[in-house]
Amino acid sequence: MDADGFDLEQFLPFRLNRAAEFIALRFAASYRAQYGLTRPEWRTLAALGSSGRMTATEIGVHSTMHKTKVSRAVFALEERRWLKRSRNGGDRRVEQLELTPAGVAAYGEVAGLARAYDAELAELLGEEGIEALSLGLSAVERAIASRRA
Repeated sequence: MDADGFDLEQFLPFRLNRAAEFIALRFAASYRAQYGLTRPEWRTLAALGSSGRMTATEIGVHSTMHKTKVSRAVFALEERRWLKRSRNGGDRRVEQLELTPAGVAAYGEVAGLARAYDAELAELLGEEGIEALSLGLSAVERAIASRRA
């Protein structure tokens, strides 16, 4: 605690960020080792795999990534032939993005890694810990949604 009585270790944004980063980095090591994916590539693949067709802007909003990170991830996934683009008939500036059959298969495999990691976290935290964390995160998400409305 500093001289003003501020305790960084109890500051909720600091604690949430540290926990999220720890969890994300452990999972990132898994999909990076097996598939050579970066975090933005994983997040783009996951957004498209779980939501279907999206624009790059929608992916950025969905996964809170800057447009340049989304753009680079889209390009990398397209290079792997996991993603395809199609023009929006009403607005030629907008491209719809979707996974190719190879991308759907890759998403399924990486989703399997995610399920295994989720089970590992559940074992580590225990049923009560997961339930408490889920309730807390739901409260944060509700608060965020009410601020946006």
